[in-house]
Amino acid sequence: MADPARAQRLAKRISAIVASAIATEIKDPRLNGVTITDTRVTGDLHDATVFYTVMGESLSVPPDYVAAAAGLHRATGILRSKVGAGTGVRFTPTLAFQLDTVLDTARDMEELLERTRVADELLAQQARDAVPAGDPDPYKEPESRGHDDRDSSEDR
Repeated sequence: MADPARAQRLAKRISAIVASAIATEIKDPRLNGVTITDTRVTGDLHDATVFYTVMGESLSVPPDYVAAAAGLHRATGILRSKVGAGTGVRFTPTLAFQLDTVLDTARDMEELLERTRVADELLAQQARDAVPAGDPDPYKEPESRGHDDRDSSEDR
């Protein structure tokens, strides 16, 4: 098993090589909006998972994830050759591409937090406007009736 720091350095280098190759050397139009976000390398340095996102042509056009995945699959051999030449490791890691869903998850989490904040504000407003249903102090002591309850049970 390799040093974890070495695996991290290799992962960063692979990210840079793959991103550069996609941007400048691979002329597949399906890869135009692809951005490399992260790379993780296994401890034995034999496998690398490259995470990517895809941007649409505009804000109104959703990204084509299927075409990007197909383009990356087709370019895997070329990209692995570039990684092998650019890293100088004895065994060039196999490359697997995985769509990075962290941004979508973060957006969903932000929406949930916003809904929770609105619900909390509504609940706080209802609590401020609430009126007690009974006495304001339901735990007050009953008025004394002139004698103790214990004394009356002994008299019987």
